Amino acid sequence: MQRREFIMLVGGAAAWPCTGRAQDRQRIPRVGVLWHAASAEEEGALFTGLVDGFRALGYIDGQTIILEHRFPNEMPEQFTSMAAELVSLNVDVIVSSGNNAAAYAKKATATIPWVAMLISDPVGTKLVDNLARPGGNVTGISFFASELIGKRLQLLKEAIPDLSRVAQLVNPAAQISRLYIDLTQTAATQLGLTVERFDARSRDELKPAFEAMGKAGMQALVTNSDGLSYAQRELIGQLALKTGLPAAVYMRETLVPGTLLSYGPDSMAICRRAAVYVDKILKGTKPGELPVEQPTKFELLINLKTAQTLGITVPPAMLTAADEVIE
Repeated sequence: MQRREFIMLVGGAAAWPCTGRAQDRQRIPRVGVLWHAASAEEEGALFTGLVDGFRALGYIDGQTIILEHRFPNEMPEQFTSMAAELVSLNVDVIVSSGNNAAAYAKKATATIPWVAMLISDPVGTKLVDNLARPGGNVTGISFFASELIGKRLQLLKEAIPDLSRVAQLVNPAAQISRLYIDLTQTAATQLGLTVERFDARSRDELKPAFEAMGKAGMQALVTNSDGLSYAQRELIGQLALKTGLPAAVYMRETLVPGTLLSYGPDSMAICRRAAVYVDKILKGTKPGELPVEQPTKFELLINLKTAQTLGITVPPAMLTAADEVIE
């Protein structure tokens, strides 16, 4: 999804939308990146995708561009302070990862150009007014996480024909969670499933949440696309397997040992594409004139090893339809 961006003309023209100050032709552009996990290692493929995207365009960190990475570890006060810090550095463009980071970036600046990547429902969450012409200082690339909720539930039901009760792992601290809850309930009703919500705001709350799922007799699990479920993906996979819950997750990077299937867009490609958007802004394009892009290709991944451990026989037709089967 697209975020507002403060445009710098590298050749020395005035920055949009304001001041008209001259830019030194030799000045190295500075880009602030507001992540959601605690480190580059936790961000994993997403971090790699963005850096590779810049490198493919000829940008080398520390030489032809300065990348100011900030890792708030899903802590509201750190989101606030780190977003403010990037603004105080007068970066040329801000990149945000996920809906939480986008919300804090939006609060921090209404002028600095901003590219929001991996966001769900940019119009519904009021990040932009219009996908085609978002306006203001924001543009980005949508992740389609909310739009695919029903499809993931459908895939779970196909894999487990007698499925009736599904647990939804929810992080109440994530501002997008209300949307996920509503859409999951609607999709479950249409599929004849019952969904029960289990909250976890931090790593420490995950184990009790899974224990509660087990006691409640849940038969499967869906996770939401938010910073906590991504950063704690390994632990979630372990707990799901231990609890005997086949889990449907939302992208390749969250299909870890212990989870059953993933359905979603190519997240690394989205991060690489975000670098292209930054490049356009640095060269003078106004962010509000860059349409918010939406993914068009989605991949179904099935972890056959997890299925076998849980005693699930995945239908042959489903295995054939999968983009990749992990054995």
